[in-house]
Amino acid sequence: MKRLELIATCTFGLEGILKDEVVKLGFENIVTSNGRVEFSGEEDAIAIANLWLRTADRVLVKIGKFNATTFDELFEKTKACSWEQWITKDGRFPVAKATSVKSKLFSKSDCQSIVKKAIVERLKQKYKINWFEESGENYPVFVNILKDEVTLSIDSSGVGLHKRGYRAKGNEAPLKETLAAAIVFLSHWKPERQLADPFCGSGTLLIEAALMGKNIAPGINRTFSSETWNGQMKRSYSSIREEAKDMIEKDEFRLLGSDIDRHSIQLAMENAKLAGVDDVIAFQKLDVSEFSSSKRVGTIITNPPYGERLSTKKEVEELYQTMGKTFEKLDDWSYFILTGHLNFERYFGRRATKNRKLYNGNILTYLYQYYGGRK
Repeated sequence: MKRLELIATCTFGLEGILKDEVVKLGFENIVTSNGRVEFSGEEDAIAIANLWLRTADRVLVKIGKFNATTFDELFEKTKACSWEQWITKDGRFPVAKATSVKSKLFSKSDCQSIVKKAIVERLKQKYKINWFEESGENYPVFVNILKDEVTLSIDSSGVGLHKRGYRAKGNEAPLKETLAAAIVFLSHWKPERQLADPFCGSGTLLIEAALMGKNIAPGINRTFSSETWNGQMKRSYSSIREEAKDMIEKDEFRLLGSDIDRHSIQLAMENAKLAGVDDVIAFQKLDVSEFSSSKRVGTIITNPPYGERLSTKKEVEELYQTMGKTFEKLDDWSYFILTGHLNFERYFGRRATKNRKLYNGNILTYLYQYYGGRK
């Protein structure tokens, strides 16, 4: 198998967590930068990364990296890349995305057009044809330019990796699956410890925790655009998927989800069933003020309303006061609370041990971390 250079992209702020995942999967030559982690691996690394990475948005195959400050440079250096190693004679190769930051080549649309022309010229030479029908498999090209350094890649994921395939429906303000997984990682939760979410909504946080607890690959129930690129890729995905099925843990544990909204509870139950984790999550309609547990220690991971899209500001602040009084009774529990409300600690009544800046879509939020007793 040939060695590949890959790029896993992620939401800003999750790079360190994604790097830890990449290390754990055994990849090499790891380099972290804003919104991405680069690494290398054998040809089956594409399938492994797509199936197993929980906090990545996409897995890109790196085709080339070079400096360019003029459109002529961009054209010639793009043309010099070995596109034919991936793109077939009948392949579709749209330049699907371009970004440019602090670079002389700032027009994204012009960069896309020039990269497309350069790839066409390269493939004309290699395949000895003058017209490409682009009726075959899809090879979306990504162009990233940062401080005049151009990185060219092909997207191997297709639909973003946060689309696990289990969320047939969402509530009004669903939490992105990759962010939910990152929060569970940050909590250091283990299946032997009680976990609860008293604002479970459509269940994303608990479902992601359950997938981790059962060691279920997040991409096991979905497909990826690179699966059908060639015969070797088909075999890689088939093999890695079968291995992933064999690695699912059978140990029993229980997660608790509650919410005041009956519709959300119904959605959460449906989503958990689609994810194959409904056997380890118990959902119930319950106001946060009624939340309690007989367990001496445990963990709460939750994403309560914070007034950006749901509820009014006054209602939210009163809700935080209620949370503070309710959680105060759980002395040895740890809490991980994601909210965009800047005065959360004031209304909750306690300062967090630490907080971490995270983005929920385009909304700036903070993960307030409170550490209690540990098993």
